[in-house]
Amino acid sequence: MIIYNAKIKTMVAGVDVENGYVEFQDGKITALGIKPASASIISKSDINAKGMTLCPGFIDAHCHLGAFENGLGFEGTDANEITDPSTPHLRAIDMINPRDFSFTEAARAGVTCVVTGVGSANPVGGELLALKTVKVSDKLSDSRVDNLVIKSPLAIKMSLGENPKACYHERDETPTTRMATAAVIREQLYKAKRYMELIDKYEESKNNPDSETGDLPEYDIKNEALLPLLRGEIKAHIHCHRADDIFTAIRLAKEFGFGYVLVHATEGGIIAEELKKENAACITGPIICERSKPELVNLRLDNAARLNAAGVNVAICTDHPVTPIQYLPLSAGLAIKGGLTEDEALRAITINAAKICGIDNRVGSIEVGKDADFVLFDGKFYDFLKDPAMVIIDGNIVFK
Repeated sequence: MIIYNAKIKTMVAGVDVENGYVEFQDGKITALGIKPASASIISKSDINAKGMTLCPGFIDAHCHLGAFENGLGFEGTDANEITDPSTPHLRAIDMINPRDFSFTEAARAGVTCVVTGVGSANPVGGELLALKTVKVSDKLSDSRVDNLVIKSPLAIKMSLGENPKACYHERDETPTTRMATAAVIREQLYKAKRYMELIDKYEESKNNPDSETGDLPEYDIKNEALLPLLRGEIKAHIHCHRADDIFTAIRLAKEFGFGYVLVHATEGGIIAEELKKENAACITGPIICERSKPELVNLRLDNAARLNAAGVNVAICTDHPVTPIQYLPLSAGLAIKGGLTEDEALRAITINAAKICGIDNRVGSIEVGKDADFVLFDGKFYDFLKDPAMVIIDGNIVFK
């Protein structure tokens, strides 16, 4: 299939096509450029964009889609296991309900991919994963979450600040202070590191007769879940709002040598230069929300712009259901009001989000070989008075 006569925002630096086409087959982009050389290759099934703008599908880099279900209370709330402050072994794929109506709302708004998973009650919360919001195929059903997965696990979720304190204060259990929250994370990481060292020693002794014999440690599901993090295969996404919590997150990451992403980073703009020195990446948001707790007192529309101006890689999220996921484009529009350019805001919900989350090999830009996820719109991508003209996921029209 071909989309032609489109203004293409590829999200590749310096590569936009004023009047071009994109060709895709079997869910992948196969070609793009200016008008096809011959009009004869255009068929009735192809799409005339009539000068509208085509961009990559929007990506919500941090939300809880399918974990806090639409219109349900306790029965549909599966994101937080508030019985143990360290639960790295929890797998997001086991809680997602892809038939939740919010998936449909996401797709209709052009949100084609999300990073979703556990909440922020536990210092060590569990796995996050990346999903498509719709899967359309004769063979694959969107009723089965396994068919939507882009990457699982994508990251380990950790949390600092008021959320763990508040949850466990109510239970009169540790942690009830910021010190104890960091200590819970540190203890679990130390155990996992020691577990990894014993496994490595055992494997070395098997392969090298001259080395000291090691014993394989007894299987530990919590430590096992942290091995991909400690081996550098995935990162930690760390919930932190206040500047001191942000620095605690960086301190822990340096101590144990793992990659990290700062999620929310509400006071990130205040310390933007320090974050640039640390080469930190931030997922900012939600923007459309109340200052519901003390650590949100400095919530500002210009946070993403201040971070971006300092050279920090920035994405924008909804934290759905805090902000309903269909308002991700509007959230980017408010970041424009806060100082981002339109292109910077679009990057924050496309290629920046994909790079920060480590899925830019599949999504986030319009390039040959990537998934055929597109949003076609007439006007501004953040105009909440208009629906997209068309949304395509994996080469299939899911909304028109």
